[in-house]
Amino acid sequence: MTKKQRTETPAEPAPSSTSAALPRRLTGAAVLTALEGLALAGLGIYMLYVGVAGHPDSPQQAETGGVTLLALAALPLVAARGLRLGRRWSRGPALITQLMALPVAWTLWTTGGAMIAAAVALALAAVAVVALLVNPTATRALGIGPAA
Repeated sequence: MTKKQRTETPAEPAPSSTSAALPRRLTGAAVLTALEGLALAGLGIYMLYVGVAGHPDSPQQAETGGVTLLALAALPLVAARGLRLGRRWSRGPALITQLMALPVAWTLWTTGGAMIAAAVALALAAVAVVALLVNPTATRALGIGPAA
């Protein structure tokens, strides 16, 4: 068989984006997790700004807190991206983020004042994401659970 006689099969079309086939529950969990990550990043940037340009009681503490919050923001942001892409590994970091958020919400609640609203919002978001991620529709979409 010569090269001219060989027929090349056309390349398989690329599979459509997995995010289009994801259930809304998984997309909702990804959005809420991303919002939590963005809130952490925003607070971290604010603390860094106050530490550098403001007049905090302890600039070093403000800067360290800001860097820590920026590092912590990476976990929910990466998890949200993984959820949006339908990656199986992303469920664990997303659930860990929510489990870490619940004690933070409790601490904000016990602080009182204006922090109560933040505590309620954080707790509701954390519980909602956990409920969305343990839903059978979401677990099937991520390929988690017993094989059928």
